[in-house]
Amino acid sequence: MSESSSLPRPLENITILDLTTALAGPFATLMLAGLGARVIKVENPLVGDTCRNNAPYLGKDGGKLVRESEDDISISALNRLRNKLGVTLNLKHPRAREVFADLVKQSDVLVENFSRGVLERLGAGYSVAREINPRIVYCSITGFGSQDEGTVKAMDVIIQALSGVMQTLGNQDDPPVRVGVPFADLITPLFGVIGVLAALHQVQRTGEGQHVDVSMLGAVTSLVAAEHFDLLAKLGVPLRTGQTASRLAPFGVYKANDGYVAICAPMDGFAHKLFRVMDRPDLANDERFKTRDQRVQNVQEVDALVEAWTSQQTVAELLRRLEAGEVPAAEVREPQAAVSDPRVVTRRETVLLEHPKYGAVEEVYGTGIPIQFSAATAGFDQQAPEIGQHNELVYRQMLGYSEEKIAELKAMGVI
Repeated sequence: MSESSSLPRPLENITILDLTTALAGPFATLMLAGLGARVIKVENPLVGDTCRNNAPYLGKDGGKLVRESEDDISISALNRLRNKLGVTLNLKHPRAREVFADLVKQSDVLVENFSRGVLERLGAGYSVAREINPRIVYCSITGFGSQDEGTVKAMDVIIQALSGVMQTLGNQDDPPVRVGVPFADLITPLFGVIGVLAALHQVQRTGEGQHVDVSMLGAVTSLVAAEHFDLLAKLGVPLRTGQTASRLAPFGVYKANDGYVAICAPMDGFAHKLFRVMDRPDLANDERFKTRDQRVQNVQEVDALVEAWTSQQTVAELLRRLEAGEVPAAEVREPQAAVSDPRVVTRRETVLLEHPKYGAVEEVYGTGIPIQFSAATAGFDQQAPEIGQHNELVYRQMLGYSEEKIAELKAMGVI
């Protein structure tokens, strides 16, 4: 996003009080910041966000697995804390409550992802925030919902395990397969952002805020429910079908002699085009493969025929022939090739991360905003702040605290 852009940012009049840590919460506020909201990132002055201590790190000499100097900064922090104002506040300190109240008064939204009940005990829960500011939209991202009585610590792999998603990947006899990206930690905050935007819209109509409660387990399980695995299993379709999707055959990933290609030909027209590219037009009239329902019933046979053909050719040759035959297909790429694809880089859907002191010392890409607006601009143009970097800006200029009060609060360990 260009700083000189004359276009407005969609959320530029919205202030977010960010009490999040780790990934799920900070990713939600990252998206809101990228859409133009003023995000005030609150961190404990003693420890900061846990993401600041995640390997790998970026320093003067590039990437490294172990922090070797004070200048080495976690790539997680460089990615997740962009476009946020960094302030410190020790919520455990008794004097923090008045500071918290002043921040809430200036905010439209509060986002938090503490364990259930923690903020209530600290006097920073929804009931307190609502009393301070009735218009506040208070978004909680939790493992199992704000009313859950469970004691299980909600982390990404825990949620993947409980949601059933691990048993939808791989082949029938494989052990459970973890989704490589932190799926639960990245999907759930998107629902949080949707909830926040919907609640802000309602505030415009009613003048009243509300509690937006999003659970990680609910978010991921709702997506698992989008595919009817239980019914398919009753009808004889295996729960786990490996590289291909049985109910769409031929549809999935097939081996080439130097890699893999994804081929999607679920509809009869695409399937018949694929058969022609394979130099097997006769298959389009074969009673086993003529229609989609017939191909699903004979999925192992059709997949075997397709892979017998793909495995004899290079990825490049396959893509050339499939594209010429108008069959949807793509190379299966490594992540580095994917995030540096000019198509996503040009649209700033992925962006190069820079060290605040040394610049682009390593080709490391971070999350962009994968949304294009015709009458607005979005994205990231501010690097991750140091802990408490914007205390003066927020406490002095926004809240109107005197220099003496700020010094006092700092001396007492409040900020």
